[in-house]
Amino acid sequence: MTQAIQKTLRDSAAMRWTALLLLAMAMFCSYIFMDILSPIKDLMQETRGWDSTAFGTMQGSEVFLNVFVFFLIFAGIILDKMGVRFTAVLSAAVMLVGACVKWYAVSENFMGTGLETWFNNNLNYIPIFEELGVSPFYEGMPASAKFAACGFMIFGCGCEMAGITVSRGIVKWFKGREMALAMGSEMALARLGVATCMIFSPFFARLGGEVSVSRSVAFGVVLMCIALIMTIVYFFMDQKLDAQTGEAEEKDDPFKISDLGKILTDAGFWIVALLCVLYYSAIFPFQKYAVNMLQCNLTLTAPDADSFWASSSVTIVQYIIMLIVAATGFASNFQKKPNLKYGLLGLSIVALITYCYMGYMRQSAESIFAVFPLLAVLITPILGSYLDHHGKAASMLILGSILLIACHLTFAFVLPMFKGNAVGGIIIAYTTILVLGASFSLVPASLWPSVPKLVDAKVIGSAYALIFWIQNIGLWLFPLLIGKVLDQTNPGVTDPTQFDYTAPLVMLASLGVAALILGFVLKVVDRKKGLGLELPNITE
Repeated sequence: MTQAIQKTLRDSAAMRWTALLLLAMAMFCSYIFMDILSPIKDLMQETRGWDSTAFGTMQGSEVFLNVFVFFLIFAGIILDKMGVRFTAVLSAAVMLVGACVKWYAVSENFMGTGLETWFNNNLNYIPIFEELGVSPFYEGMPASAKFAACGFMIFGCGCEMAGITVSRGIVKWFKGREMALAMGSEMALARLGVATCMIFSPFFARLGGEVSVSRSVAFGVVLMCIALIMTIVYFFMDQKLDAQTGEAEEKDDPFKISDLGKILTDAGFWIVALLCVLYYSAIFPFQKYAVNMLQCNLTLTAPDADSFWASSSVTIVQYIIMLIVAATGFASNFQKKPNLKYGLLGLSIVALITYCYMGYMRQSAESIFAVFPLLAVLITPILGSYLDHHGKAASMLILGSILLIACHLTFAFVLPMFKGNAVGGIIIAYTTILVLGASFSLVPASLWPSVPKLVDAKVIGSAYALIFWIQNIGLWLFPLLIGKVLDQTNPGVTDPTQFDYTAPLVMLASLGVAALILGFVLKVVDRKKGLGLELPNITE
C-alpha cells in the first residue's frame, strides 16, 4: 500500500510555468511601453520639437528616481518585507500611473494648456541636481518632454520594481529546478515586447495616414492595464502556494541594514553588478536609438503608397510571422522526437527568412530592428538548459561581451560602408542585429541565476535591488550621453535621418570591452573563492 504524496502548485510543472507566464506577460507589456517612443524618434522631432538631447534626457529619466532618490533600494526592502505577490501588484499599478502621465504629456490635449505653459516656465533649474550635472530637465527642454519625463520616472519606479520582483518570484517557484531555463525563458518572452514595440508603435503613430504619436503611447497604456491584471492573477496563485506549503511570506523575516553590509562586502557580488551595468548600458540605451541609427545608415526607399508593402495589413501579417518564428523556435527546444524537433526548427528558420524578406520589401528601419529578439528566443532555452545541467555561467558572460563588442563596431564602421547598397546594407544590418540579440540572451540566462549563489536567500530581493540600482545608473546616463554626443558630433544637422552615429557606437563598444575584462576577473574570483558560478543550477 502506497501513501499518496501531497503535491503543491510548485511541484506541478504546468502550474509552475503558468506562474512564470503571468510574470513574463507583465514584463512583456512593460518592455513594450519602455521603448514605445524609440522607433518614432524622428516623428517626435518633427511633431513635438524634441532634438536628440531632449529625446535622450527624457529616455534617461525612466530610471532617475531609482538612481538618485534610491527608490530601487526601497523597492528591495518592500520586496523583502512584503513579499513577491504584493510587490508585483504594486509595481504594475505604479507603471500604469506613470504610463497615463506620459500619454497625456505627448497627446494633443496637452498642447496649449496652462500645464504646458507651467512646464515651459518651470523646472529649468533644479537646485543641487543642476550643480551635480545630473538634472533630469534643462532650460529650453520642450514642455511635453519635461512632463513625459515625469511620467516616465514614475513608470520607471514600477518597472524596475517589477524586474526585481519577477526575479525573486522565479527563485521562489523554481529554486532547485530549471531556474536558468525559467529566467531565460521569461526574458525571451519579455523581449518579444521589443519587437512588438518596434512594429506597432510606428503602425499606430501613422494609422489612417495621419501622424499622431499619442496613439502609440495609448497602445502602451492599454497593455499596462493588461499587465496589472496579470499580476493580480499571479497574486492569488502565489497566495495559494503559501497556503499549501505553510511557508510565510518574506515579510515575516525582518529586513536588517546589516544584511546589506554582507552583500556589499562580497567581491563576487560587485563584479556581477558591474558586469550588469556595463552590459545593459550597451544594450538598452542603444535600443532607444537603434531605429534612427538604421535610418541614418541604410538606403531605404519607401514603397509605392498603393502597394501591399505600404499598407497597414502588412504590419499584421509580418507580426504574425514573427510570432511563428518565436513560437516554433522556442518550442523546438522542448521536443523529444527528432522529427518534430527539427521540423519546428526548420519552420522557424523559414519563417525568419520570410520575416526578413518582408522587412526588406517594406524598407522600414523599425521592422528591420524588430528582428532583434528573435534569435534570442530560439537559443535562450538552449543556453538556460545548458547552464542548469552543465554550468559555465562566467564563460557565457565572456562570450556575450565579445559578441557585443563585435556588433557595435560593425554598426559603427562596417554598416556605413554599405550605404547606397540597398541589399548589402540590409543583410549586414539583419545579421548584426540577430547576433546582438543572441549576445543579449547570454546575460539573463547566466547572470541572474548566479545571484542566489552569492547571497543568503532572505536578502535576495535586496541583492537584486542593489544590482538593478547600479544598473540603473548606466541606464540613466547613457541615453542622455548618446543624445548629447549625437548633437555635438552632428552640428547643424536638422534632418533626423542624417546623423553620424560613429561616436556613440564606439562609446557603447568600449562598455563591452570593460565587461569582457570583468568577465575574466569574475572567472578568476570564482575559481579562487569557489562561488560555484561555473557549476550547474540543478542539484541532484
